Amino acid sequence: MLQPVPTADYSTDIAAALATPGGHLSIGRGGFTLHYRDGATLSGYGCEAIKSQCIAAGLPIIDSRRVAFDVVVQLTLEGPLVAVGREPDPAPGHGLSYAPLHAVAIRYATAGAEVWNIPGIETTLVPAERRTAP
Repeated sequence: MLQPVPTADYSTDIAAALATPGGHLSIGRGGFTLHYRDGATLSGYGCEAIKSQCIAAGLPIIDSRRVAFDVVVQLTLEGPLVAVGREPDPAPGHGLSYAPLHAVAIRYATAGAEVWNIPGIETTLVPAERRTAP
């Protein structure tokens, strides 16, 4: 008989991310990555469990699973990375530069990603139609 799998408790890692400027959870087709210090991440595949814990804790989330694959690739390769626990690079941001979380989240939200717990960016469900990168 199948036994229920207990949900992992990510509270310690989420607390570290909340204490770090730019700390956030990113979710994509390959799973999740919790960014909690400069160069420190936690990755896995139980996306819904960690997502619900992060929403409840108020941690910023960028969920790009419903954005067209080529759009996500374009955002990832051409846009800046989130400055997690470090100073952002001067604008304008480009591939392999570092920008504030809010700046990166706006690009993803405009492309149709679900964005949670980031002031000034409204959380909306992703529409079914394909969007283009900003």
